[in-house]
Amino acid sequence: MDFASLMSAQMAKKKKQLGSVHEGTEEAKSDALPAKKFVRNSEIEAERKAAYLKEQQAREAEKAAKTAAKRQREEEEAEKERLRDEKRRRLASESRKQREIRLAEEEAARRKRLGLPELPPPSSDKRDKKSDNGGVDDDQDQDLGADLDEDTLRAALRKLDAPIILFGETHAARLQRYRQTAAAAAAALTTAEAAKLPVPTTLVPVPEKDMKVPAVADIPRDKKGRQYLYRQLASYFNLVLGEWQQALQEAGARNDGETEASRGARNIMEQSRASIKPLFRRLEDGSLDEKIVPAIVEIVHAAQERRYVDANDAYLRLSIGKAAWPIGVIMVGIHERSAREKLHGGDKGSVMTDDVTRKYVQSIKRCLTFAQVRWPPEDASQLMG
Repeated sequence: MDFASLMSAQMAKKKKQLGSVHEGTEEAKSDALPAKKFVRNSEIEAERKAAYLKEQQAREAEKAAKTAAKRQREEEEAEKERLRDEKRRRLASESRKQREIRLAEEEAARRKRLGLPELPPPSSDKRDKKSDNGGVDDDQDQDLGADLDEDTLRAALRKLDAPIILFGETHAARLQRYRQTAAAAAAALTTAEAAKLPVPTTLVPVPEKDMKVPAVADIPRDKKGRQYLYRQLASYFNLVLGEWQQALQEAGARNDGETEASRGARNIMEQSRASIKPLFRRLEDGSLDEKIVPAIVEIVHAAQERRYVDANDAYLRLSIGKAAWPIGVIMVGIHERSAREKLHGGDKGSVMTDDVTRKYVQSIKRCLTFAQVRWPPEDASQLMG
């Protein structure tokens, strides 16, 4: 084979290889190009709008799910709060019932200790009467001045042993007569109970749980508040004297007779009870000196809190005062000493000049001495010497 034929064969083979390579590249390019050569703006806007709507729908769904979850949590919290309120009301009701039972037991024990008559048990048909009267019992009707029906009024008059009806009496007149009779019966009962107290008084006693007098800074200034304060003071002193009398009786019963020491203690108790009566009379008519009221309130308030050392300090300020007392030589030379003017000034004890006031102040001190034995303090440093 000559050189020309060999060169033509090699060139044909090379062309054939280059042709196959170009054909593969064209096919690849045709596959990579998009199907459409041109795209309209409306199609682009439609695709953008569709993507925006899809995103908004996803946000709305997420927001609705959050709102539903929040509403569910609020409902669950409301249900829990309702259950807590119901439990709180149930516990409050049970606590109130237990407190009423405990107060009734304490009142019964106190009346038994003081020798007072027992309170009548609550009526079994009170709830029926309350339901008949529209949820308000008879005592509340009387306090509010409400009208009573004919059957209830006749039953109340029968309970007071009063005539049920008088000739020509109207319902209003019968109701007025019932209230007057009930008030007279209550006053008679109060008078009978007051006669059994160690010191009989016209001041209505307050319950033992309400005997706590306020501090000196909180002393009421109005007339109604002062009357209630005087009732608290009288009730407290009667309570202490009653406990004192009962303690002496129990001591005499244990010793199978009266000894010389018990006879002396009983004489001191009776002397204190007699000396404190003028204080009760002044509490009744409101003629107690305004300078003495804060001191007595301070003594009683400290004694009720079992701070007997503080109560004794208040007693000393009341009886002696803070005036300077001369000790030793007070005049030396012709010049007056600088401290001499203090002997004539200061807060002097004014109760020492009045014999009646001095006696009932000393009776208060004796009641204070017995109170620390009957109700000892928790802190031993508050015991008087």
